[in-house]
Amino acid sequence: MRSIKEIKQDYRFSPEDERRLARLQPLMEEHAEEIMSTVSLWFKGTKGTAPFFTEETLQKHVFATQKMWFMMLFSGTYDNRYYESLIRIGSVHVRRSVDVHYIHRVANIVKNSCIGILSRTDDSRVEATNNIVTVCKIIDISVNVITTAYIEEEMRIYSPVYKVKSALITFSERFSQATNLLLVLALMGLTIGVGWLFIQDVTHLLSGDVERGIIASLGSMLLLWLMIELMNTEISHLKGGKFHISVFVGVALVTMIRETMIATLKHEKPESIYYLIAAILVIGFVYWIVTRAEEKTKS
Repeated sequence: MRSIKEIKQDYRFSPEDERRLARLQPLMEEHAEEIMSTVSLWFKGTKGTAPFFTEETLQKHVFATQKMWFMMLFSGTYDNRYYESLIRIGSVHVRRSVDVHYIHRVANIVKNSCIGILSRTDDSRVEATNNIVTVCKIIDISVNVITTAYIEEEMRIYSPVYKVKSALITFSERFSQATNLLLVLALMGLTIGVGWLFIQDVTHLLSGDVERGIIASLGSMLLLWLMIELMNTEISHLKGGKFHISVFVGVALVTMIRETMIATLKHEKPESIYYLIAAILVIGFVYWIVTRAEEKTKS
């Protein structure tokens, strides 16, 4: 299944769309009962769906869940948690033996109702059109994910081959999550260690060894800054962001700069310092190439 980030990109679903939906939430909340009542009447009047609502408790549960889904459309937050909730909806419909056709029909009723409400507002024609387009986008995205989850769940239940494939993917995903957790914990430990190194270098400065203290503290401060960047990169990656190789090249670059500063302070042989400077130039050139490549992919 494709990620929510890829799906949003395909639908050209932008942060402005997210803000627009969040602004529409009070209006849609005001009309939520009206729209859900329309959906309820259709369910009860349709031959294929009426048998699902013989029990009043089940009927109340389904309509409450549908209303919850409807309000989620206007939450303004469409991250992995939202994505997972849609996947659960698709999986539940398979287990309840609800035909996927009815999911599309309900989405169509909701879409038409929203278009009717938005067309009656006092907004300008352009604003009303933009609101309608955005609402149609998020409904289509939701149906896309729910339908895909429905099909995959159906295949998982009825196909032995898919069961094995699904089990392997699930295991791989959990292993990846565990590895990411281990990486975050390691980065936290290293950041604490670099922080302690910075404190030790500052104590050299306070003890009277000014020259060594300033240079060592600057090097440690650069390392601490890079560790923070690594943490931010990993957090962004866990949230679905892109992985930036430039941060790791930057770690190597700063490490070499720090080594050069310390070597200069210790008055080591000129040859050693020349090697370090050459390494800085090479890594710096690589860093420049990598950052340019990442900037191009952004644009």
